[in-house]
Amino acid sequence: SGGNLTKASVEIAREWRSDRVLRKLEALLIVADKEKMFIISGNGEVIEPDDGITAIGSGGSYALAAARALARHTDLKAREIAMESMKIAAGICIYTNEHITVEVIE
Repeated sequence: SGGNLTKASVEIAREWRSDRVLRKLEALLIVADKEKMFIISGNGEVIEPDDGITAIGSGGSYALAAARALARHTDLKAREIAMESMKIAAGICIYTNEHITVEVIE
């Protein structure tokens, strides 16, 4: 409670970058709280999306495009946008399935 997501994200990126084993890991991690969201990359980058919408994984670009369109042109809530954009991605990307679990931060 009361943690600083920005500071924690930078710290984990630094650890990831300096660890002999972890720095070879090509992975992305999304971290978020009520105010901020970041993508942390295996090479130590901490990226904050401009519009508060992000996605990773094989179907991530499809889900991201769908989520941005839904956010701009509908009145759907964040949970509904996440569900619908993942369903759209699953319909396009063979590596993305429709078995979706959404965690809501309140």
